[in-house]
Amino acid sequence: MQDIVIGIDPGSVKMGWGVVRERSGVLELVACGIIKPKNSDFSTRLGEIFKQLQAVLRQYQPGEAAIENVFTQKNAMTALKLGQARGIAVGACAAHDIPVLDYEPTLIKKTLTGNGRAEKSQVSFMVSRMLGVKESWGEDAGDALAAAICHLNMRRFNKLAGK
Repeated sequence: MQDIVIGIDPGSVKMGWGVVRERSGVLELVACGIIKPKNSDFSTRLGEIFKQLQAVLRQYQPGEAAIENVFTQKNAMTALKLGQARGIAVGACAAHDIPVLDYEPTLIKKTLTGNGRAEKSQVSFMVSRMLGVKESWGEDAGDALAAAICHLNMRRFNKLAGK
């Protein structure tokens, strides 16, 4: 099993990413960040996201990716743009032969806090506790780290359950 996982919080304006390593059940923060394309043109922003995410994947070489599923938006155009940004992230991972696993935001929150409707501050607090760091990385990177931790926890649980 791979021990380095990238979590991705998709977005077309800001895309969070976080790389976590697990060694003997101990989680370690490798790196995290936020991709913020500078261009206002949507298609150009998507291209920038793809290129920057590819650079992250080349640098850290994760074995798996955990991506937060798109949640329902009240605005259809916002949901469409978010879905396209998510597709760019999946495509970047696929181009590097990295398996992508999808997680609902409520499952990520529940896995980390025990509450599927937890506030972002609660999730961020648990991420910092689980990684043993007191860093401020921004909500988008924090959500990405939460996705990576959720995946590692779910993988461990499924292994113990014999799945």
